Amino acid sequence: MLDAPIPPDGVLLDAYSVAVTAAVERAGPAVVNVAIRAGRGGGAGSGVIVSPDGLILTNSHVVRGAGTILVATAEGRRMPARLLGDDPDTDLALLRAETEAALPAATLGDSALLRPGQLAIAIGNPLGFSSTVTAGVVSALGRTLTGAGGRPIEDLVQTDAALNPGNSGGALVDSRGQVVGINTAMIGGAQGLCFAVASNTALVVLGQLIRFGRVRRARLGLSGQLEAIPRRFARLHGLDQATGVLVTEVQRGSPADRAGVERGDLLLSAAGEPMLGVDSLLRWLTGDRVGEPAELVVLRRGDLRRFRATPEERA
Repeated sequence: MLDAPIPPDGVLLDAYSVAVTAAVERAGPAVVNVAIRAGRGGGAGSGVIVSPDGLILTNSHVVRGAGTILVATAEGRRMPARLLGDDPDTDLALLRAETEAALPAATLGDSALLRPGQLAIAIGNPLGFSSTVTAGVVSALGRTLTGAGGRPIEDLVQTDAALNPGNSGGALVDSRGQVVGINTAMIGGAQGLCFAVASNTALVVLGQLIRFGRVRRARLGLSGQLEAIPRRFARLHGLDQATGVLVTEVQRGSPADRAGVERGDLLLSAAGEPMLGVDSLLRWLTGDRVGEPAELVVLRRGDLRRFRATPEERA
């Protein structure tokens, strides 16, 4: 209500402080320093213990090319770790700390419940300063950044909680101390533009890395680019979407080639899902599609054509 009394600043500050400190006390012990040695050089980042037996989530770019990996807990315990698998397409990697002792583990929350404006707390080891805490808010949800190999990293959480080199792989937590993201990137030269891989994405990747040591994805064997659907053809065929994927290349012998897809076709849908651009196609090509026949609808010289393709597993 507009006429409700406004609490003194001290009361607001105290409530904010209680929320942040309580969250850090819950999640902070599970955030570790990750140091790597590769050839003559090395690097460092952060990681999050997600199970007491030593499973640690971090960024793929933190451990890429690592020869030796060492982790250090917030209380100063040091131990070697080995790489169980990594997924450059989501910039996530899974480590196993080599220790028989139970480790403090964080809880992965449900990032689908996040709302812009809610409290976000980043915990990591920026520039070598262990157990550093910064706080801000969730600025936006569902952001996309280009990852390794040009594949977009989807469903990123944007926050203004300050990140610096060394924060990569650390925890982004909510007011309950649950991990809602794995810190991954910041935009250099900008103010408060930082990103984390959503915890729901991390859960999917975690499961596949444990099971397969990698993340399974499908391929059709075509390259494409965003293209607008000519209006006269959209009206003629009653198409609701404005864009599709213009096929610029079809690899010989690929699923798309065997199905009859040709260069110059405008891919409109796959298995009933609209292909609004290359990002839509990449999102669709999950491991669940491997070996599952799907109908591809394309626009070819003004005519609708339907082909049946069976995606293969991407090497």
